[in-house]
Amino acid sequence: MLLNKLLKAIQPVQVTGESDIEITGINIDSRLVEAGQLFMAMRGTQADGHAYIPTAIEKGAVAVLCEDMPEEPVAGITYIQVKDSEDATGKIATTFYGDPTSKMELVGVTGTNGKTTIATLLYNTFRYFGYKVGLISTVCNYIDDQPIPTEHTTPDPITLNRLCRRDLYQSDPRSPRLSQNGGELSESQEEVL
Repeated sequence: MLLNKLLKAIQPVQVTGESDIEITGINIDSRLVEAGQLFMAMRGTQADGHAYIPTAIEKGAVAVLCEDMPEEPVAGITYIQVKDSEDATGKIATTFYGDPTSKMELVGVTGTNGKTTIATLLYNTFRYFGYKVGLISTVCNYIDDQPIPTEHTTPDPITLNRLCRRDLYQSDPRSPRLSQNGGELSESQEEVL
């Protein structure tokens, strides 16, 4: 997908470099970046993704989304400065994966206790009645009967959109999708769901 198409989903503060370049993937984990990808530097509770921009570029990132522009930009790399990288990451992930949740019936389960139990009961009930169903849970994610191990309690926007797109193309988009979350969703995740 062309970077300039992804940029239509956000409001950059500034773009330095070429925006008419092919983006082969998106990532927030510099260790997983591959050639041709857009690396999105997010500030987290444990680490600041801006510290990993050089690693992402070394691994092949052709563009970097960030809140703070680097003091010494690398020639040939496109930099996209935004006010809120978490918000921009959600919007770009949704666009990159073709807004899969807009093509699905979704069921969300919220509350203090029992979310995993209720989501799993609903998942099994829908499957019993013949629906192709996806489940995103703190225990394990499922696309129909295929388990997909979960790495985090709440999937990041890229993982969430990737799972939903995979689910969409493996099953009937009119079938319900279930999501269980142990805490509040960030603004970017609310937009995706």
